[in-house]
Amino acid sequence: MKTGRALTREERTITWQAASLLLGYPDDRLLALRPLLRRAAAELPDATGGPLGRFLDHLDATPPAALAADYVATFDHRKRCCLYLTYYAYGDTRERGKALLRFKTAYREAGLDLDDGELPDHLSVVLEFAATADPEAGHRLLTGHRAGLELLRLALTEARSPWSAVLQAVSATLPPLSGDDHEAVRRLAAEGPPEEEVGTQTYGGPVLLPEPRVRTAAGLSPGARA
Repeated sequence: MKTGRALTREERTITWQAASLLLGYPDDRLLALRPLLRRAAAELPDATGGPLGRFLDHLDATPPAALAADYVATFDHRKRCCLYLTYYAYGDTRERGKALLRFKTAYREAGLDLDDGELPDHLSVVLEFAATADPEAGHRLLTGHRAGLELLRLALTEARSPWSAVLQAVSATLPPLSGDDHEAVRRLAAEGPPEEEVGTQTYGGPVLLPEPRVRTAAGLSPGARA
């Protein structure tokens, strides 16, 4: 791995593409990509390649059934580890719909199509978009939800989840937290996301959301830049 310098644009997009895959459900397709992802991580600077490599070590050392069970327990049953970015800022309130529309608009402007039944703010989807479709628009979406990403990273770290390494790599591609972001992280950690007065669950309870599928985005394949 390379050391001592900032990421190039290409390294940033490779990091996003690898992280997008590694934050998906650990099925046979993902496990088959491990050698390719390992080569990609080896070519990245330590700030992103190191964490990605550590997570790949975990994939290699853990039985597939255990990986799948841990993924469900981590991301489907813990709101603090929710992979849907707008949840942190808007919770289950009506305002979240407006935020989701901004993601859909960005995808549409880049020529991508997302099924109506899928939510566009899943972190894997956003990273895939940023890596393969429109890096600048994707970067804006990620930095616009910087506080939520940091809270997710902290929650995974506190839970000693191996996926915290993937969030560490993603964070290394983004600007440092500003003063306002620090305050937002503090508030979210203390209070949780906003909630409607009726019909919502308490913070920390289960949240069951659909798996994302961006039909037009290209995956990291053997012929990609890695």
